[in-house]
Amino acid sequence: MKHDNVLHPTLSRRSFLSAAASAAVAGAFLPGNAPAAPARLRIRKSLKWGMVKNKSLPLVEAFRKLKACGFDGVEPTCGQVKNADEWIAASKESGLMIDGVTGAGEKGIESALDLCKQLGGDSVLVTARYDSKKTFWDNWRETQAVIKAAAPHAEQVRVKILIENVWASFLISALDMMRYVDEIGHPWVGVHYDVGNVMRWGVSEHWIQVLGKRIGKLDIKEYSLPVAMKEGMMAGFKAPLGEGSINWAGVREELAKLGFSGWAAAEVAGGDWDNLTDLAKRMDKVLGLA
Repeated sequence: MKHDNVLHPTLSRRSFLSAAASAAVAGAFLPGNAPAAPARLRIRKSLKWGMVKNKSLPLVEAFRKLKACGFDGVEPTCGQVKNADEWIAASKESGLMIDGVTGAGEKGIESALDLCKQLGGDSVLVTARYDSKKTFWDNWRETQAVIKAAAPHAEQVRVKILIENVWASFLISALDMMRYVDEIGHPWVGVHYDVGNVMRWGVSEHWIQVLGKRIGKLDIKEYSLPVAMKEGMMAGFKAPLGEGSINWAGVREELAKLGFSGWAAAEVAGGDWDNLTDLAKRMDKVLGLA
């Protein structure tokens, strides 16, 4: 008589479960069953051009310096690019990519998209402005309408519109941002997620859980809640990267679960070349790249 999938009559249910649990625990420690190491994030490091304090060098030399510091790319504001051909040449000669542009006003998204395309980047950072004299819903609908209107052009030039979470008293929860982007409902519109900005209202890794694949790029900065409590909200950003309140292990874990790969741009005070080299190393540490 076959007894497939049937408990042996002399083996009680409790004994069976105990034996099965013991076998599972034992199996977990076999060499072939060792826990998998956390996946290394595939991230390229960028920074905001405004963080470079020594701009007396020719642009191509400054780009080479940034490469030597450990960066892969740079993000200028639209207003900083006075001569696009110079930026394109400096990028090609140095190998430092211009991964995106920032500073696009809502009325100038299309022109920012064109500039980004020209420079070889793939995203324009946009912030949703908040006018406190208008109703919340007027702000919501009007800013969405502007981004929706620019989305077809983003698709045409193959450059994404990424909305950043900023301190504008608007889109201050992950659910707000998720709904805002989903209502726009365009594949070339996503989120430029600032890991540090959310600490005023939330938890960095929790935002990643909610926003998921909507996240196109990252901004990297630190925030210290104790310093903010003592010295004021803006003072929280003074903490050196990796020495504040952000749970970077949790951030890495959620990004790994997401399978995130792409660009992460530092957005801190900046400094000289030694300071920027130190910053690149700190980014390697907090993002698990080293």
